[in-house]
Amino acid sequence: MSHPSVVTLQRDSRPRVLFSGDRLVEVDLPAGTRVIYPKPPIEPLKDPAAAIRYALSHPLGTEPLYAKLRPGMKVTLAVDDISLPLPPMKRPDARAQVLEVVLELLADHGVDDIEIIIATGIHRRMKAAEVRHMVGDRVFERYWPDRLYNHDAEDRDNLTVLGTTELGEVVEINRRAAESELVIYVNLNFVPMNGGHKSLMCGLASYRSLSHHHNPETIRACDSYMDPKKSELATRLWRMGRLCNQKLNVFTIETTINNRMFERPLEFLTKNEDELDGRERALLAGLVATTKRLPQAARQAIFEKFPAPYGVTGVWAGETEAVHEKTLERCFEQYCVPVEGQSDVVVFPIPYISPYNVHAFLNPLLVSVLAQGYLFNMNRGVPLLKKGGTIVLLHPCSDKFDHEQHAPYIDFVHRLLPETRDAVELHKRYERKFASDPAFIQMFRTGHAYHPAHPFYMWYWGENGRQHAGRVIVVGADNEYIPRLMGWETAPSMDEALYRARNGEARTLSVSCLRVPPIVMTDVSLK
Repeated sequence: MSHPSVVTLQRDSRPRVLFSGDRLVEVDLPAGTRVIYPKPPIEPLKDPAAAIRYALSHPLGTEPLYAKLRPGMKVTLAVDDISLPLPPMKRPDARAQVLEVVLELLADHGVDDIEIIIATGIHRRMKAAEVRHMVGDRVFERYWPDRLYNHDAEDRDNLTVLGTTELGEVVEINRRAAESELVIYVNLNFVPMNGGHKSLMCGLASYRSLSHHHNPETIRACDSYMDPKKSELATRLWRMGRLCNQKLNVFTIETTINNRMFERPLEFLTKNEDELDGRERALLAGLVATTKRLPQAARQAIFEKFPAPYGVTGVWAGETEAVHEKTLERCFEQYCVPVEGQSDVVVFPIPYISPYNVHAFLNPLLVSVLAQGYLFNMNRGVPLLKKGGTIVLLHPCSDKFDHEQHAPYIDFVHRLLPETRDAVELHKRYERKFASDPAFIQMFRTGHAYHPAHPFYMWYWGENGRQHAGRVIVVGADNEYIPRLMGWETAPSMDEALYRARNGEARTLSVSCLRVPPIVMTDVSLK
């Protein structure tokens, strides 16, 4: 019996309305297509503040937070950056709610040597307004910018090596955190790849440390990096994180949220098109027409106007691994949909936003990350796509980049990809040189650009999708150059894309469409 979120289209089914960048487009999918919708949002906690206090007083695998505190001690809080959730969460952000409770507890115990570090890793620095939105007005006004600030992964004076794992992996992190008597990590867990040891090992690490797991070899060895039990990425992070936690006194706090991405008037976007009422159908038709007609900046502004009304669904605190086990259970409960069997073709609508383009345009390299990285890996263990099958993308693939955030991406796409798409070759020949480029490093440290190694990591992130899929066909591209640069084909329509996937043969293909956003993951059972 199929899950309610899996809808098999009949010949009289309505067209599906799917994201293609910041446009909404009507797509006729063939009868028999499985459209996999996200689950309904889990009911949020009625009193998140009470749940946070309870978690701090009843932690997993360690003593309560208050028992770790004494007057005058040196405490560092680290907090996830703007890359998650997507889109940014309607205030109050879950991290702000945790910070308020934790800082109150620290004050009650005479702890005033406190700094809050935004765990950006090699992501871009957050801007003041973004930080205020995330942490709330009171925390921002009290601590920014001297005691609330972005981590700097290139500030050699403020990095320190904690040690080396048995496999030679160097654990190098922020010096302030390393020299603190207590490190409290505040995590908002949006996808199961994040959280756990990844929080400290990516968020407060140096480029040298990150390079041990952000590489083609690691990603190729992952069955799905959204399933930690089958992820070489998680294995390496866990090994390094355990060394870190042996050296430091780490107290982990993780929160989960539901998938209520759209608030009124856009809430109907999560529904099955066959179940919309007359008013909702009219609104949807109007939005399709509007996004077709408006210029790009205005289209994107429609969706950025509404922060997501996510609700907090769980809070756990204590020892890192014990906490993360509970977090994963709630994540999988919200996201995972059982699906019977793999498909010859999987359709991925690519929306306007990723973790790496908040308040910026989704450039073509980030399109590839979403397609062959995140969406391909939205499964526990077994991909939705058969080995050698076809991925069909819906996206314009415009040759456009945000020059403030993504300056290093431009050189990577237009100078390096024409030479080679081989991730191992890019890693060996170019990564170190790019990573030390003084101009790009300056933009990273003093502006709001991603680290020059970041576009390489984005390319590696899609490596297991590239190795698994036989071909990628883009529907809706506004040019042929970018898809060809990525190693993809283009087709003028969905019918033509599916015809090509059949290689012109008169045979039936099994087709699935991942109806995103919001997030949905598959639990595929093999027939």
